[in-house]
Amino acid sequence: MTPLKVVPRLMRVASVLLAYRLDEFVDATHLFRPLKLLRPLLARPRNEVKHLPRGERLRLAMTELGPIFVKAGQVLSTRRDLVPADIADELALLQDQVAPFAGSQARAIVEQQLKAPVAQLFAYFDETPLASASIAQVHAATLHDGRSVVVKVLRPGIDGQIARDVRLLRSLGELAQRWHPNADKIRPLDVVAEVEKMLENELDLQREGASASLLRRNFDSGVDLYVPEVHWELTGERVLTLERVHGVSCDDIAAIDAAGVNRKALAVKGVRVFYEQVFRDNFFHADAHPGNIWVDLARPAEPRFIALDFGIMGSLPEADQYWLAQNFIALFERDYARIAQLHVDAGWMPGTVRLDELEAAVRTVCEPYFTRPLSQISLAELVVKLFQTARRFELVLQPQLILLQKTLLNIEGVGRMLDPQIDIWAVAHPVLKRILRERYSPRRTLREMRKRLPEWFRAAPLFPELVRDALQQVARGEQRSLSDPLVLLQQREDARRSERLLAGCLLGGSLLLGATLLWTLAPQHGIWPPLSAAVAGLLAFAFAWPRRHG
Repeated sequence: MTPLKVVPRLMRVASVLLAYRLDEFVDATHLFRPLKLLRPLLARPRNEVKHLPRGERLRLAMTELGPIFVKAGQVLSTRRDLVPADIADELALLQDQVAPFAGSQARAIVEQQLKAPVAQLFAYFDETPLASASIAQVHAATLHDGRSVVVKVLRPGIDGQIARDVRLLRSLGELAQRWHPNADKIRPLDVVAEVEKMLENELDLQREGASASLLRRNFDSGVDLYVPEVHWELTGERVLTLERVHGVSCDDIAAIDAAGVNRKALAVKGVRVFYEQVFRDNFFHADAHPGNIWVDLARPAEPRFIALDFGIMGSLPEADQYWLAQNFIALFERDYARIAQLHVDAGWMPGTVRLDELEAAVRTVCEPYFTRPLSQISLAELVVKLFQTARRFELVLQPQLILLQKTLLNIEGVGRMLDPQIDIWAVAHPVLKRILRERYSPRRTLREMRKRLPEWFRAAPLFPELVRDALQQVARGEQRSLSDPLVLLQQREDARRSERLLAGCLLGGSLLLGATLLWTLAPQHGIWPPLSAAVAGLLAFAFAWPRRHG
């Protein structure tokens, strides 16, 4: 977006901020400074908001500016290492609740998407929406076989509105990338990309349906978490039809108590479900505010949650998932040296960081928390404090962790609301250790090796050629260095080491491949024979590894 195209929308943003008496944000933003001269023409401050706290005024302004700013505010609420606590608390309350659009428009969109009249698709379709958000709204309906469903319909024209606002947000991100002194740590363009991806996903209701189906499959027992069924024959990119479920919002404590639901058991399940989604399935509900997490009142003795709205789901690269899990374990066990080492090993901090200083800083943050009873320790608050401390050691923001931070704050909030005395640490620690034990067990590792056997067998004939090419490269290097005896001597020594390593690789790889093949063809023999061969293969690698003397 060119600067001239940005100006009209920028003036609109500035006028709303000024109307809510947020002058400090206008004055502090580099791009808004030229507009200061036009301040009297942009907006008239609203008297009814002047006594409200600044965080609440900012939340109201973002709600008025539309869905892109609501989403950006929700993301910012997770960055408590960057945003003051009073503002972060208010931004966390942002909800996509706006005036509904006409039910006749919703009916027309359904018919256009599903290529049939509504009367043919449903026995009944209520044009009065059950709920309305900034991107879509939901209507009740009944199928011809009598089952109750809900139909989610995208707002007309929402694609263009979001595209315009995303271009503006990207322009602001580019300016922040250029002018902000800590841009290399905050990575504003990556944060904008996360918001953009989040909105792009929400605009595709077929993708949301696929997310709901996967989450339902991951919790197919329905004991801890129930996910409504997707009706695929009544779903498209702009229309999503789901089984209608009944429950109450998880923050409706009065209704939960009136139904006789065991809130303590429910809070424990909430924490367990979160860790299972993140570390067992690597697929988690990333918009877990009370409006999207209900409680099933029909099962007071065996309480469970009901998940709604699957537009924002999260997953992590496998490496980040591993490093994050190890960091949590080290935090639970108060192993500060390991936390420092893990941050460097994961690439979240440069290798030049002094580990002893980082360990001391982590200990300084954590130790005051551990003087309290564990039930009073906020894991989310502690993680935020650690991020604030890590910034002094050149922490690089990992945008892929933003949704996880947001979800951690939401889940802990739900757990504390249901049971103020819940010991998050006591619940989370054994769950996480069990998941990691199962995920990285020898049996699971061998199963993964079995899956990859066809690929290895396909590549096996190429291995001798790769070895020959490597040896030829070494030989060519020797011939080019004949004029320098010292270089030639060193290269011959390197060649001998390379040959020894290649021989060990061949032997070790053969033993490992044979072990895997044995277990694949005869798994009834157990894992010990292939494990023995695997150990032999590793010893072959170790024997062949080049060693330097003197």
